[in-house]
Amino acid sequence: MPELLIERPADAVALVRLNRPEQLNALNNALRGQIADAFEDLARDEGVRVIVVTGNEKAFAAGADLKEMAGLRTVDHLLSQRGRLWRAIAACPKPIIAAVNGYAFGGGCELALNADIIIAGESAQFGQPEIRVGIMPGAGGTQRLTRAVGKYRAMKMVLTGKPVNAREALEMGMLSEVVADDEVLDTALKMADTIARMPPLAVKEIKEVLNAGLDASLETGLLLERKSFQLLFDTEDQKEGMRAFAEKRRPVYQGK
Repeated sequence: MPELLIERPADAVALVRLNRPEQLNALNNALRGQIADAFEDLARDEGVRVIVVTGNEKAFAAGADLKEMAGLRTVDHLLSQRGRLWRAIAACPKPIIAAVNGYAFGGGCELALNADIIIAGESAQFGQPEIRVGIMPGAGGTQRLTRAVGKYRAMKMVLTGKPVNAREALEMGMLSEVVADDEVLDTALKMADTIARMPPLAVKEIKEVLNAGLDASLETGLLLERKSFQLLFDTEDQKEGMRAFAEKRRPVYQGK
């Protein structure tokens, strides 16, 4: 059985589904490599405008595969190029929606945090339990989590290893939306379809500017925003969007 499934549930939408149910979708090296390959391919695929990543009803991803990791040395980590997974996702110019059911622990939580939008089920749990096995988060759990929820809540999560439920995570600013468990994937796919119908160049610029501005001063962020805003007025999609508005019809965007 393949450990990663790539589906096309709707026009311009790709679904990346982790498929190690017996291991609660634990991220071993093989699966990490497949995910990185998938995101690199989808980033280049002009037929894809939005990517949804999910697991199954029990687990989004329950962390790293500790059986595989237990005997590793520092040099093994250096040679494994484990960071390639996270670079492939972070560098993806297309919106990524994480549809989370069940456990999102350790690397699974960090995988969700790499997304642009996170939709979680009522029973979902998020945590960085690495400290409980003698290590620490190594793929963004001390950095992306802190940017999402602030220093004090992040410190509590990473120093105690205790998970938070979906409602707590939403209140902390970690999630976009919480829905019933059986509505998670449908909600994510509907949102993906909505975004896929938007002008692709505007979507790309919004994601790029918003992410770049997170680590910039307000003045720099506003400058980036203004330049991208002006740039979009030379696109065919801008002309189509405003013409369609005036003509009271649905626009058809070509990404040009």
